[in-house]
Parts: sequence; C-alpha cells; structure tokens
Amino acid sequence: MRQRAQKVKAGDGTRALNPVRASSRAMEALVPAFIAALLTQIGDRPAMLTAILADRYGRPLVVALAAGLALAGGNALAAYGASWVAPMLNPHAQALLLAIALLFAGFGALWPVKKPDRLERWRLGSVFTPLFAISILAFGDRTQFFTFAIAARGEPWFAAAGAGFGAFAVAFVAAVMGELSWSSLPLRIFRIVTGLIFLVAAAVAGLSALRLI
Repeated sequence: MRQRAQKVKAGDGTRALNPVRASSRAMEALVPAFIAALLTQIGDRPAMLTAILADRYGRPLVVALAAGLALAGGNALAAYGASWVAPMLNPHAQALLLAIALLFAGFGALWPVKKPDRLERWRLGSVFTPLFAISILAFGDRTQFFTFAIAARGEPWFAAAGAGFGAFAVAFVAAVMGELSWSSLPLRIFRIVTGLIFLVAAAVAGLSALRLI
C-alpha cells in the first residue's frame, strides 16, 4: 500500500509538472518572437507607411489596428507553415534555421531602405488601405522569417502571437507619432546596431548548430 501510494504521488507530481513545462515552452516561443518583431519592425518600411497613412487619414488608432491586423495575419501564415515543417526538423536543423533567420535579418538591417510609396492613388479608406498595403509590403519580411524559425522550434501559435503583438506595438507608436516625428528618429543607426547584433548572433547560432562550438 505504501509503495502504491508513493507511485500515485509520484504520478501526480509528474502530471503537475506538465503544465509548468508547457507554460515554459509557450514563453520560449512568445517572448523571442515579440522581441524579434520589435527589433525588425522599427526602422522598417511597414512602420513608416503606417505613419504616413495615419497622417493622411487623421485616424492613427484605426490605421494602427488595420496595420497590426495585416502584420498579425502574415505572421500567422508563417507560423502555420512552420507547423508543417517542424516535424521534419531535428534540434540541430531548427537551430540552423534560426541562424539563417538571424543572418537574413542582419543583412536586411544593414541594407539601405527606401521610403515606401505613399499610395496617394489608393482610395480604400483608413481601414482597407493600411490592411492591404501593409500585408503586401510586409510579405516575406524579416519579422515573418523570424516567426517561421521560432515557430519551427515548437508552439507556433504562441510565436505568431508574440510577433503579432510586437509588430502592432511598433505600428501603434509610428501611427501616433506621425511621419515627421517617426522619420526624425535615428532609425538608420538603430538598423545598423541591430543588424550587427543579428549577424553576431547568427554566427554563434550557426556554429552551435553545426556543433563547432
């Protein structure tokens, strides 16, 4: 009886640990995706276009919400794709994919960015103009690549949620500040600094994935 009680107690302890482990895995996807979205969206073209459209329509909150929805949709697609690829990847392949995403983000940050088209001929209103324009502009960008790589490590929908919240936070600030104030920020310096950080992180992650360090 005592041994049976001990087994039951041990089993209860194992079950009690499962929610803790699940919560930890969720945060391991949510937080990195949120941070990656913040770092990649600042200084990128979707944020600038959001600021431009917020000034044009004079409805920053509406424009920010539409832009955030567009960005969230793109990241959700990236996470969905990762959920199909993930079962085929071992931990080393997942780490290598993350290294490639870091490398892509690093070189993308160092590459000069042109201002987006102002879309002056678009007459879709304050909701559909940013919704469609940001969806097109952000398709396949650095944020979505990060979301794909992080989601491939597990908990894809938490990765999508983290990236969506991070991207919306940048879009909201850009919309509230407007084009002039947003453009006055040292965005180029920020891109250079983050680009170098991404490249260093890519080197470390890549060497680790290849078992060289």
